[in-house]
Amino acid sequence: MKHTLQSLLTFGREELKRRGVPDPELDAKYLLLEAFRTDMVHFLMNRSHQLPDNDGISEGISRYREMIGQRGKRIPLQQILGAQEFMGLSFFINRHVLIPRQDTETLVELVLKEHPGKGEHILDLCTGSGCIAISLARLGNYRRITAVDLSAEALKVAGRNRESLLSCMDKEGKSGCQVELLQGDLFLALEPVEETLEKGWDGFDILVSNPPYIPTQHILGLEAEVKDHEPRMALDGNADGLEFYRRIAKSSERYLKNGASIYLEIGYDQGEKVRQILQDHGFCDVRIIPDAAGHERVAAAVWP
Repeated sequence: MKHTLQSLLTFGREELKRRGVPDPELDAKYLLLEAFRTDMVHFLMNRSHQLPDNDGISEGISRYREMIGQRGKRIPLQQILGAQEFMGLSFFINRHVLIPRQDTETLVELVLKEHPGKGEHILDLCTGSGCIAISLARLGNYRRITAVDLSAEALKVAGRNRESLLSCMDKEGKSGCQVELLQGDLFLALEPVEETLEKGWDGFDILVSNPPYIPTQHILGLEAEVKDHEPRMALDGNADGLEFYRRIAKSSERYLKNGASIYLEIGYDQGEKVRQILQDHGFCDVRIIPDAAGHERVAAAVWP
């Protein structure tokens, strides 16, 4: 059977639509472009041309059908493509990390705006793909970033992103920010720096985190792409979704400088609860900052 790019797109769109995939036209198009290693301009120029019968085209068709099958199983588009854009950078992602969301850019933009960079040392808890830490390293003027995650597989992803997105700064002759990756459960990962603390280092200047914050009982109600294919440990904030905020607020004193800033991503309805948690543990100047859609997205505070 002879194919054109348009006929393949139609097939993919109808198959995804039949499977109940949101935005089937758009997803089928992204997958088609990836399968044939082409772009939108060349697709528009050649979409009605009959595809030649050769091994390269056969491989492209086979690859496209396979990816459509994966998307039909509600595997996220970003996992199939292996990439997601965040803060203008392309991050490698897989099933071991949370897919970076535009909502989280609110946190990164806020840190960059309020701390343009004076050599600060930043701590990023629950780093996942490393999207927050690496974006700050690329776009800010910070001395060092320590990024922590409990998952060894997530840290492999963060390490790959560190290599691909920060090595270019060295090649360009820029004095890049050092990003250190540590495995462990929140502050327990910082045991290697305990000796430094004892020698007089007075702590981090900035703490950032996008912790798990979805209440356990709400996870089953999420769309299939999230609940079935993104890592549960990156989503589940325990019964009320607030467990990690309590743990971070309770244990951060030892690791923060006086006057240090903290920025936490939060759920759309968690602002006042997280505000109270931070205040109860001694933080001051607590603010709740909305994202571009007007939803509560970041809790920011200062350690006095």
